[in-house]
Amino acid sequence: MSQEKLAKEIVELVGGEKNVESLVHCATRLRFVLKDDAKADKAKLEKTEGIIAVKENGGQFQVVVGNKVPEVYSAIGQISNILDDSSDKEKPRKAAKGLGGIIDIISSIFAPLLGVMAGAGILKGLLLIASNIGWLETTETTYTILYAAADSLFYFLPLLLAVTTARKFQGNMFVAMTIAGALIYPSIVTLKSEGTPTDFFGIPVILMNYSSTVIPIILAVIVMSKLEKFFNKTLHDSVKNFVTPLFLLVIMVPLTLLVFGPFGVYVGNGIAAGLVAAFGFSPLLAGAVMGASWQLLVIFGIHWGLIPVFINNVAVYGQDGVKPAATASIFAQTGAAFGVMLKTKNKKLKTLAGSSTLTALFGITEPAIYGVTLPLKRPFIAGVIGGAVGGAIIGQAGTLAFASGAPGLLTLPIFYGPGGQGFPGLILGIVVSFVVSAVLTYIMGFKDPVEEETKFESTTSAQQSVRATNASDENVFSPIEGTIVELSEVPDPAFASGAMGKGIAIEPAVGRVVAPFDGTVTVAFKKKHALAVVSDTGAEILVHVGVDTVKLDGQHFVSHIKEGDRVQAGDLLLEFDIAQIKAAGYHTVTPIIVTNSANYEEVIPQATGQVSSQELLLKLSSGNDQEQK
Repeated sequence: MSQEKLAKEIVELVGGEKNVESLVHCATRLRFVLKDDAKADKAKLEKTEGIIAVKENGGQFQVVVGNKVPEVYSAIGQISNILDDSSDKEKPRKAAKGLGGIIDIISSIFAPLLGVMAGAGILKGLLLIASNIGWLETTETTYTILYAAADSLFYFLPLLLAVTTARKFQGNMFVAMTIAGALIYPSIVTLKSEGTPTDFFGIPVILMNYSSTVIPIILAVIVMSKLEKFFNKTLHDSVKNFVTPLFLLVIMVPLTLLVFGPFGVYVGNGIAAGLVAAFGFSPLLAGAVMGASWQLLVIFGIHWGLIPVFINNVAVYGQDGVKPAATASIFAQTGAAFGVMLKTKNKKLKTLAGSSTLTALFGITEPAIYGVTLPLKRPFIAGVIGGAVGGAIIGQAGTLAFASGAPGLLTLPIFYGPGGQGFPGLILGIVVSFVVSAVLTYIMGFKDPVEEETKFESTTSAQQSVRATNASDENVFSPIEGTIVELSEVPDPAFASGAMGKGIAIEPAVGRVVAPFDGTVTVAFKKKHALAVVSDTGAEILVHVGVDTVKLDGQHFVSHIKEGDRVQAGDLLLEFDIAQIKAAGYHTVTPIIVTNSANYEEVIPQATGQVSSQELLLKLSSGNDQEQK
């Protein structure tokens, strides 16, 4: 599927452009803030080709699309006005409160910067290695130019955060950037570096070093956006376009230097000092906790609360001792996915686990977690255990990060500091976390998904080869009482597209399936949600109760058959509880498929609207009679 087509489907299935309040993306996810989450069709999104998973965390509706997220994000910008800050939008929904609201704010502010932050962090790490082993001298102009490229993002971080924060709070980006620029303006920096006593109309100003800081500018822009709305409502239209920015600059720059700046710096330093103290008290235990819990924090979106701390540590101390242990968690889930690839006999799962392992090695773990380890449960637990072991090793080794970037193979240079201290411990920790998780996954095992469709297809393929030449006309009577639904309207592409065969669907009114003709039961699925019957003349019918009901693992179904049973038209084959299936969140619309449709010239529906059990439903015309004539 092309990125443009995928973008169109995503926009449509999240409730349309008018339902989107904002959109940002991180390494693998499109992070929507929707005005009404109920308008989004999560079930259809999860089934859409190109989408790995759909999650709702921290007030965000997150669509995981993997490494192609920048292209999909760009395509959404081309087909809609979602990324246009000047576009007219409906009144946004009420912001999330509590922890969810905080996570939403932090992720919206930092997610757009993660890509360039990772790239700059890698370059900074490579320069550290090059200078430490003598490939480049720090006095060389080549080093100076490359270091400027690597460090400019971090030095001017308040400017970039001003943009993303203003966008989140619908403030004027250019005023926000001007306020940020004032914090790192050369004359202000000089006052700080020279220790010049500073006041504002007699009020003492405690100057701080604001380059690379996080909290001060975020607080300032949040307050600025509130004041901006107030002034825009109060001032006359003829003057507000230039008077509002004037008032904001005159108020916010001094206020930030007097209040928000010192407060933000002290808070950030306090949180960082607390985490550093935890690692100082017991680096082994703290590392184990971080290694075990990091991917759990990622799943719930809580990890965003720690990212500003990592950045603050690098900015204030020039290094961070908390983040390295999280790297073990990344490689642990990678190892768990690798263990699944080695263990599974399911070809589709083996392929998915293999590709997810490769992606996760470079720090993108969503496909491995949401597609492999978490659904299988035990591999995810193995990954948590492996992460704890690797994190303990890394914590005890005293590994430090000297730049920002998402943990992965490419970003390992950011952990290489002067003399390489702690770097061997990092390598040992990630290797151990990978191996332990892979071995535990293989030993503990997991419930290997049964390839039911493959089983069915192989069975029917063999039957088709035998019966292809002797198929004859057949009448198929309705196995279910209910309402006729066009097959194309079934919310499952495998059926709706006709890939499984021609047929029709019924929204059941009664939870009973009876035999559609005299014949033999060829497939009775262990999950009881579906069955296949072949008539004495060779017509093969699949009855699949509901969509995704295989996940119910047989709950709310009662089967009265086994494979090989002879049945007569009207015999009871299966019973199911419609209300319970719907309460569990599944569709009950039931496709009735002629799986050997290719053997018939025509598959002709005979019923519309309401249909009773054993009423004529389909006519299958083989064309053999005409050929004989």
